[in-house]
Amino acid sequence: MKNSVMATYGHGTENDFLLIFDPDDQISISDEVVKALCDRVSGIGADGVIRITKIDGKWFMDYRNSDGSIAEMCGNGIRVMARYLVVKGHQGEGLFPINTRDGVKYLRVPMEGDISVNMGQVSDEGDEVTVLQNSHSYSARYISVGNPHAVAFLDDLTEVGSLEKAPEVNPQSVFPHGVNIEFVEIISSDTLAMRVHERGSGETRSCGTGTCAVALAATIHTKGRLPARWVIKPPGGTLIVDIDAHSNATLTGPALLIQDYDISDYFIQ
Repeated sequence: MKNSVMATYGHGTENDFLLIFDPDDQISISDEVVKALCDRVSGIGADGVIRITKIDGKWFMDYRNSDGSIAEMCGNGIRVMARYLVVKGHQGEGLFPINTRDGVKYLRVPMEGDISVNMGQVSDEGDEVTVLQNSHSYSARYISVGNPHAVAFLDDLTEVGSLEKAPEVNPQSVFPHGVNIEFVEIISSDTLAMRVHERGSGETRSCGTGTCAVALAATIHTKGRLPARWVIKPPGGTLIVDIDAHSNATLTGPALLIQDYDISDYFIQ
């Protein structure tokens, strides 16, 4: 490629991304390039890559997991993308939409401070599955946030052990394209701690769609009622999830931009 390609590193509660601004839809990013960029030893290191482009004149989030696979939606990633658009002067602050593979999401974006995104409907799919991890078996609930999640509750998160490898989920037929797996400890009547293994990325410090799945699952698990608000603490920070009476979730939390990189060398010249 003749022109230089720049990427911005940013994160939302330490769920980190490389953002590539491509409004004219000119940059083709292969799985190999994504893997190389996200490699934490030989690359820059990130949980995923977000190509910021436009489709029919509207902002679109083209999100790839660190293994190059395509994801429908990323709740932390879309907040970081929104922060990028405002800080870099491509979009005015306030309320605006971003298109994703899971439909249009509306975000409220100040120049500084937390960003809120309407994540859409969160649904209990009714399937109970079993998650096997660190010699323990957990009953989990299948929650959809446009992408699939298996949410398991336990008394102590330390018993989960390493999440470097994906836990085994049965029956596997429920999730033909893989699943995000959340382990949750109830801290108080409105506060949860969680860890997550994201499909295509491994354990991450946070997961936006995962917190929304956890919020609905916790409401059901505690026999609560909607609307509900949960304060959720993944390892990377604190997020707030509000679910209204119609199971629509709003995710609120920080989004930070850290550094720009010239990534031209990652592309075949």
